[in-house]
Amino acid sequence: MNWEGISEFVKVAETESFTQAAKKLQISTAQVSRQVSALEQRLNVKLFYRTTRKVSLTEEGRVFYLHCRGVLEGLDEAERAITNLQTRPQGKIKLTAPVTYGEHRILPLVNNFIEEYSELEITAYLSNRQVDLVEEGYDLAIRLGKLNDSTMMAKKLAERVSHLCASPAYLNKYGKPQSLAELENHNCLLGTLDYWFFKESGKERKLRVSGNLRCNSGLSLVDAALKGLGVVQLPDYYVQAYLKSGELVSLLDDHRAANEGVWAVYPNNRYLSPKIRLLIDFLADNL
Repeated sequence: MNWEGISEFVKVAETESFTQAAKKLQISTAQVSRQVSALEQRLNVKLFYRTTRKVSLTEEGRVFYLHCRGVLEGLDEAERAITNLQTRPQGKIKLTAPVTYGEHRILPLVNNFIEEYSELEITAYLSNRQVDLVEEGYDLAIRLGKLNDSTMMAKKLAERVSHLCASPAYLNKYGKPQSLAELENHNCLLGTLDYWFFKESGKERKLRVSGNLRCNSGLSLVDAALKGLGVVQLPDYYVQAYLKSGELVSLLDDHRAANEGVWAVYPNNRYLSPKIRLLIDFLADNL
């Protein structure tokens, strides 16, 4: 449908004046007149009786006005609905995050977010697999470390700190390493990789280490470290509470690897809806 002239026609019908309609619409009287005349020509019908004193609807104009008014009211209602969505988010959000980081950091905040915005329906899928957001229909992913996918948009939410640590019992028995070279003499509890990252002379260094336990579960490695089985390198959310309580001791802090980014990632070909932006900002403010 061609909407040209509709707003002008309705305003003239309501004010019974081209001049008053122009003031309401904040345009010139001549423009209102041109638009209404063009509308009449397009419809091939006379909508108004015009005299020097009065403007009034014809029978056809009255019928057309009743229909147009309903349509414009519907448009106003639609605009209000969108505004309400922006100010009070509703609808669905589908997000993914790494398992442990999601459990420790993301989902507690998502729960707080839902508590504040109860009209939302959030589906969270925790996986260490890098899901295809577009193919699998995700609105948002939380990713850690370096980003490789240049087709995505990203916002940095926080930083992740890795700690090298061991229990007091282990250190009392085997001594505290004073240099990176001394790690060769210690039992290093490994994850999926057989090397750890450090900083040396201002540069990143990848150091190959070894030990008698390898496991792809950070929680299991923490348990092993707490039981005095060896030295472990893990992100802060695994060990922070134990470092604070003294059950683990931080080692070689001067060589601690550079902090890694925590990112909110979303497709760059998708309009970032207000509810997604609100969630991203909420995570950034609270992480």
